[in-house]
Amino acid sequence: MRVAVTGAGGRLGRALIAALEDAPFTGPFGPIAWSRPELDLDTLTPDSVAALIARDRPELVIHAAAWTDVDGCVSDPGLANRRNGVAPALIAEACAERGVALAHVSTNEVFDGARTDRRGYHPDDERRAVNPYGASKLAAELRIETLAAARPGAGFAIIRTAWLHGPPGNDFPARIAAAAVRARAAREPLRVVADEIGTPTYAPDVAEAVAELIAEDALVGAGPAPAVHHLVNAGRASRADWAREVLLATGIEVDVVDVPGSTWQRASTPPAWAVLEPTALPSGEPMRDWREAFAHAVPALVRGLPGA
Repeated sequence: MRVAVTGAGGRLGRALIAALEDAPFTGPFGPIAWSRPELDLDTLTPDSVAALIARDRPELVIHAAAWTDVDGCVSDPGLANRRNGVAPALIAEACAERGVALAHVSTNEVFDGARTDRRGYHPDDERRAVNPYGASKLAAELRIETLAAARPGAGFAIIRTAWLHGPPGNDFPARIAAAAVRARAAREPLRVVADEIGTPTYAPDVAEAVAELIAEDALVGAGPAPAVHHLVNAGRASRADWAREVLLATGIEVDVVDVPGSTWQRASTPPAWAVLEPTALPSGEPMRDWREAFAHAVPALVRGLPGA
């Protein structure tokens, strides 16, 4: 199978390329990496997408490219919609017209995070985005649903994930570790939000789950609706819980003080409850617990610490 990955230089894109290179179904030439500038979300047109498809002849496109700067999306919601809403729709339309399956990577932020029953969001739960990033990603989901209904044989999927971490760094663990080093130097506690709950999810684990779904012909739906997959590690944690796990793993000794999200002045309003209910994988085995997955990210995290 010829599989193309957009955003191949990003966190999830890199992990997808690595997982697909090891997958027997991609053959000896492996996956097709689409990165900037050949696929630029700001300059994408129907003709440019059509040209890429004609050149590389993929059977499946995994659209992982996105503008994930949640606060940046608040400052320019029009650009957020262009990158995260309009561009995926253009790719989906071009794929549908040419009989190419599409799997679109989305986010927990299509949900408002207001539920109080402590249950994770299911794929068919009502969506209501509360910030421009979530709204732009929801716009793409809605367009893909419309295309799937109009072209029931095209093959579409929506992959939602949350709180991604992993290489190439500058993720939540890296930022927490750097902040902890600064707090320790200043002899101050590290203040971390305790009322935002989600599931830290290791990007390589998501990529392996996607590869499993492809291998079992279970990724895309062939009916009038896209298949929807919630791919997250098991368990849940607050930002403060995750921060403590980072400090324990890196050996940085500093006091952690739990604070409410309202303590921090930021442009965006993240969903307070960011928990997705994982969907079943063909193997029947759920993705591993987030702490076990995070342990695999620790060596690279430690190497990136100041003075390491």
